[in-house]
Amino acid sequence: MNDEKIITDIKNRSEVAINEIITKYSKLLWSVAEAVLSHIGSVQDVEECVADTFIYLWEHPEKFNHQRGKLKTWLSIVARTQAMNRYREITKRNTLPLEDTDFIDQLSVVDAVLEAETRKALLAAVNALGEPDREILIRRYYYNQKPKEIALALDMSVKQIDNRLYQTKRRLREMLTRSEGGQYEFFQ
Repeated sequence: MNDEKIITDIKNRSEVAINEIITKYSKLLWSVAEAVLSHIGSVQDVEECVADTFIYLWEHPEKFNHQRGKLKTWLSIVARTQAMNRYREITKRNTLPLEDTDFIDQLSVVDAVLEAETRKALLAAVNALGEPDREILIRRYYYNQKPKEIALALDMSVKQIDNRLYQTKRRLREMLTRSEGGQYEFFQ
């Protein structure tokens, strides 16, 4: 089953679909949650984070957007968020310092994976833009051209370039935050 079909089935409350997801992604989500909680949480904390991730999917399947990325990535991010929240709860209870270098090292690995996925999502969103917006955005932010240079190259006015940049950035922000409740509160 592809991600879109699975989400449709989950929206229709298919237990077969959610069971398939649980079977397919439990180990991955366990490793994501364990990376965050390994030095402070218990096995039960990790289990609860994984379960909470699947519950979140069951209760909010509409928050996944197949156009922005894979279900696997989205679930990993939700699991990481659940684990980070659990980590905060535990540290408040135990008042342990956050300067645990092993924890920070493990988080940086997870962050690197998530950063790569974010980059992919951004690139996909930029590629989905129509012309000349895509070219204007690339010229401005990749090649660091000034609006005046872009205007000359594309035979447009500087005002048109500025307006298109503003609108395009707004559209990109919407594309990256739309159905997830805010990608840059990270898919949640």
